[in-house]
Amino acid sequence: MSPLAQKKVAHLKRKTRVRKKIRGTTDRPRLNVYKSARHIYAQIIDDATGVTLVSASTVQDESDALKYTGNVEAAKCVGAMIAKKALEKNITSVVFDRNGFLYHGRVKALADSARENGLSF
Repeated sequence: MSPLAQKKVAHLKRKTRVRKKIRGTTDRPRLNVYKSARHIYAQIIDDATGVTLVSASTVQDESDALKYTGNVEAAKCVGAMIAKKALEKNITSVVFDRNGFLYHGRVKALADSARENGLSF
């Protein structure tokens, strides 16, 4: 198996292991994070109804001030945006879903920024 295929398999194993344990409810929805090489995305999802309540990403208009969207600074900006939007909708507590990504670098920066701006998880 090629190294890239091994990396994908390891990511899928982590993703399924994490998702087995995490469920968002109406009281405490799930904060889902996805990252690509160039962008980072965050959604707050109510798993009971399957509805996305709030979303933020480096693709949106609020992030136009960023020079580069694939770094830790961009992740901090997205964390602050998602927390601000969530607090506007009276969402204060969430369950963090790292989506199989390691809790390191951009994922950690997004989570820390969301916590600093008022979300609790």
